[in-house]
Amino acid sequence: MTKTIFLVDDDDAIRHSASFMLRHAGYTVKTYPDGVSFLDAYEPNDSACILLDVRMPVMDGLTVQQALSERGNKMPIIVLTGHGDVSVAVQAMKNGAIVANSGHFNVEIDIPYLESMASGKRQIRPSVEEYAIKDGRKMYLLGEGRLINLAAAEGHPSSVMDMSFANQALCIEYLAGLKSALNQDVHPVPDEIDNTVAKLKLSSLGIGIDTLTEEQKKYLESWEEGT
Repeated sequence: MTKTIFLVDDDDAIRHSASFMLRHAGYTVKTYPDGVSFLDAYEPNDSACILLDVRMPVMDGLTVQQALSERGNKMPIIVLTGHGDVSVAVQAMKNGAIVANSGHFNVEIDIPYLESMASGKRQIRPSVEEYAIKDGRKMYLLGEGRLINLAAAEGHPSSVMDMSFANQALCIEYLAGLKSALNQDVHPVPDEIDNTVAKLKLSSLGIGIDTLTEEQKKYLESWEEGT
């Protein structure tokens, strides 16, 4: 069964471009220029979801979301907006929403605003805080809003970082051994260092690598064959 997407957005260009891409991906797309026309045509659909703009005339997206909730809507709603507004984001979140930051610093989540919306909070397990919102909803903040793969997991384990550290160490050794200083510029890591680190890593994993034949090298360096 082809899945249906209801796209509700007052921007003609957004409706046209988004529906084109979604149809090309194999979805059935029905578009609406405002929330009123969508609600007038609303019919529950178990294999559909709703893409809903926030800032629209007559009826904004959050009002449409509330109207759908009152009708017992079960279709997932994906909120679209080009306007960063934390208070709107919090209002749009359903009960039990989990909030995590995949960016850089915890300022990317407005934690003071979240706390002002809450009647209380508690840690329910390591790296998971439950906020009891005053309207009865509960939201869960992971890793204190910090970069989640570092705050709540092994984002940079040694099995990943070892090659970076090896490159840095060998580059320092290379610089220390130079007979004359480099000019002030951005210098790439010498190929021999990159190749040494790569070969050592492959060897530690028990992986071999082919050696190119002279014919293969000639083909790779040639401009006379291929596309």
